[in-house]
Amino acid sequence: MAKPKLRIIPLGGLSEIGKNMMVIEYEDDILLVDAGLMFPEEEMMGVDLVIPDISYLMDKKDKIRALVITHGHEDHIGALPYLLPQLNCPVYATRLTHGLISVKLKESKTLANADLRILPPGGKVTLGKFRVETFPVCHSIPDSVGLIIYTPLGIIVHSGDFKIDYTPVTGNPTDLSRLAQVGSQGILLLMSDSTYAELPGYTPSERVVGEALEHIMIEAPGRVIIATFSSLVSRIQQIIDAAARHNRRVFIVGRNMSEIVRMALDMGYLKAPDGVLARMDELRGTPHNRTVFITTGSQGEPTSALVRIANKDHRQVHIIADDTVVISATPVPGNEALISRTIDNLFKQGAQVLYNDIAEVHVHGHASQEELKLLMNIVKPKYFMPIHGEYRHLCLHAKLAQSVGIPKERTFVMEDGEVLEIDQSSAKVDGRITSSNVYVDGLSVGDIGTVVLRDRQMLARDGMVVVIIAINRQTGKLVGRPDIVSRGFVDTKEYNDMLDKSRDMVAEYLDRGGDHPADWSFIYTKVRDILNKFYYEQTKRRPMILPFMVKV
Repeated sequence: MAKPKLRIIPLGGLSEIGKNMMVIEYEDDILLVDAGLMFPEEEMMGVDLVIPDISYLMDKKDKIRALVITHGHEDHIGALPYLLPQLNCPVYATRLTHGLISVKLKESKTLANADLRILPPGGKVTLGKFRVETFPVCHSIPDSVGLIIYTPLGIIVHSGDFKIDYTPVTGNPTDLSRLAQVGSQGILLLMSDSTYAELPGYTPSERVVGEALEHIMIEAPGRVIIATFSSLVSRIQQIIDAAARHNRRVFIVGRNMSEIVRMALDMGYLKAPDGVLARMDELRGTPHNRTVFITTGSQGEPTSALVRIANKDHRQVHIIADDTVVISATPVPGNEALISRTIDNLFKQGAQVLYNDIAEVHVHGHASQEELKLLMNIVKPKYFMPIHGEYRHLCLHAKLAQSVGIPKERTFVMEDGEVLEIDQSSAKVDGRITSSNVYVDGLSVGDIGTVVLRDRQMLARDGMVVVIIAINRQTGKLVGRPDIVSRGFVDTKEYNDMLDKSRDMVAEYLDRGGDHPADWSFIYTKVRDILNKFYYEQTKRRPMILPFMVKV
């Protein structure tokens, strides 16, 4: 009889930044780690968000014991409102992460049926044949954890997102001593964060940003507007602390930022001295050199507070001379153009803008090469699988593993949907499951496919041509010449002769039809083919051609 195998299947987060989700499966038990979203790439036109494809799990829902969340960033919890109603399983998270998930599910009205449970750092829970222990890691959000997963075949360590910061602003440093204890028992598999595997050396401490913010508060002649992620609680704490020391009042701008700050204050993850936090109706009476705004929009999101301020579209805040705007974040891949546009718009209005290229106003929350090597040396795994990163990050992380003595044949650089199978004596990548992007566009989830995206790209690239064909209801004969309407294809005045000629070509083809008109679907295809060929010869463009029949 075949011995059971441990199966590790990434549904997201490999060969991409974001959308993190991992399946760990043994016999009739499935454990899920994280359920994140990803921002759309430029060619995903009109798409709001991208989430993991869970079709593999749909007929195995009764085997899912739990979904364990490592921390509260969007790329780890953002897909929950869309996936939880389908998976319907318990969700374990630390206290702050639990609060952030609750805010997110409340917004999407999926909180009522969610089974959310708190698992503190250092907590343990048995889930089927798995036993999960969380250990604290330092990241750019408090209450982040990695996972020690005890399986029937051995121990798996999942690092979560981490860095090694011995002087964190809030929360605990990464618990290396616990990892060393577990490492001495022998680790079957290490899955480790690869996001910054390109960077040599060590990631600077979050304290560096605190010092930079301190200087800005001292030197800024007027108001200071700081944009950051709403979940970056430690950064918000640093801003509040610096403002308090320099006698400035802090105004929170943006609904999401306000909700998260309120929740973090209630839970004790944020502390603000009396009188530092102010209501927006107190803004008028506060001198400019005593004012700080904390706002969303560090990624140039079109509906965020900072972008609305940059576009002169915010109800309460407008840029004035002497404003200093700080963008305290690095661009998520794909958002660079949006952020550049926002920075330009702020400069145009006379603001002084500080961002990571010109000031130390952000430190990322991920380990650089020396920290990654340190983790591998402490854990000493039998097998190694780099996770969380573009393909190049995973490859570079695998090279680091080899440099500290993990053999190449025991290192698995994988992509979403590939299956790593581990048994008592060996491990190999064996097969692939269906795993693609699921697009969220407005209220619809998953019904935007590659065909729709291809059509949108085609429309954006070469425009469209609508061919209106009037047919006599009784005889099936063409009534008059077809009408051709062009949008985003050519200037109709300049190309009038070409469009006229294309009308004649369609009329000529339809007049050849004889007494028995052809089937409409055949005519539709033929008209498209004729015009496609003609327009490409004339313009070297391929507009979308939509024939449209009207019976009169």
